[in-house]
Amino acid sequence: MRIYTSAAAFLLMAIALVVPSGYSLGAVMLLLGSVVLLGKRGDLTLRRADLAILAVFAAYAAAVIAEAWWDGQGSRGMDRPARFVLALPALLLLLAFPPRAGAIWAGLATGGILAGGWASWQKLVEGVDRASGYTYVIQFGNISMLSAILCAAGLGWALVQPRARWWVALLALGIVGGVLGSLFSGTRGGWVGIPVVLWVLYRGYGRDLPGKWKTAALAAVLVVGSLAYALPQTGVQERVGQAVSDVQRYISQESQTSSVGARFEMWKGAAHLIAEKPLLGWGENGYQAGMQQLADADVIHPFITTFDHAHNEFIDATAKRGLLGLVVLLALYLVPMRLFARQLTAPDMHLRAFAVAGVLLPVAYFDFGLSQVFLAHNSGVMVYAFLLPVLWAAFRARERQLVP
Repeated sequence: MRIYTSAAAFLLMAIALVVPSGYSLGAVMLLLGSVVLLGKRGDLTLRRADLAILAVFAAYAAAVIAEAWWDGQGSRGMDRPARFVLALPALLLLLAFPPRAGAIWAGLATGGILAGGWASWQKLVEGVDRASGYTYVIQFGNISMLSAILCAAGLGWALVQPRARWWVALLALGIVGGVLGSLFSGTRGGWVGIPVVLWVLYRGYGRDLPGKWKTAALAAVLVVGSLAYALPQTGVQERVGQAVSDVQRYISQESQTSSVGARFEMWKGAAHLIAEKPLLGWGENGYQAGMQQLADADVIHPFITTFDHAHNEFIDATAKRGLLGLVVLLALYLVPMRLFARQLTAPDMHLRAFAVAGVLLPVAYFDFGLSQVFLAHNSGVMVYAFLLPVLWAAFRARERQLVP
């Protein structure tokens, strides 16, 4: 079964962005494969930390499904949270038959390389304004950036492998490809949290690096950032300028419907709704009705009513599910982050690499959620709900090897 779970773990990210609904294939394989647990349990022994991961997944799913039920959304509102329920047997399968580390890192690198290549083709050859692959442009850019971030986390593992040069080169290409995919998508949200990402990478690896390596790494980040901004083909300078202009026009009340201005207007409307129902929120249908009332009263621009969420994961969760919904969402990110973080400085580089990756996954989603309701999209839900169990199972398997 380890060959099977390894193949599924590889495919989960390798084809996530370059095949229609590609992020689903590996996930479906894991779900279908979990039926073997009915007769074969493998190394499945649940510890308190494993139960904590299972609990936050179940709690988040229950909160969103409960909202869909009392808000009258029907099966439509239960579809995406149900993916977290389906991820539970997949997690048990992965804990029983952990995938091979090489399959996970190779899948992440392949996904970054393919996303970057596809985005480059769309942008430079087809001449599209923003590369989007087979999913929504913001999702494409952010998941592409996620591939790059996690490839960076895997470099510590690569350096201690027998074929270290090959693995380092593969992951480095994954980083380049993932960054290109993000740049050519024109998605700005994925770059906001880069300082935090670099800080986590430093916490994981920086103390073991010689001073000259740290200087070289910092110089490389500055050079890449400068080139990305300076080269017109990337579109970064244009997107930054547009964001600044959007803010200025919103403040002067010249435009409330630009990309940034519309977000400010959504957040203003959501703040009014949260103040009225802070504990349990409005539900999705109630949210849309409430925003329409605010538009009718000239509190927000009518254009905002065309959106069904607030373009901020945390504001949206609070408006629709109240403070209880916000707490559950934060737990979904913070509990796994805390559990992985306890091994950020582990002597074993294999274990440390998965700890760094496990911290960076919720960090990245927290970042993405600042300007987009990432879990309102199938791609966002499927990647988090199944990639986190893959990383957790590999992390726990290494822990068991070191401390039986």
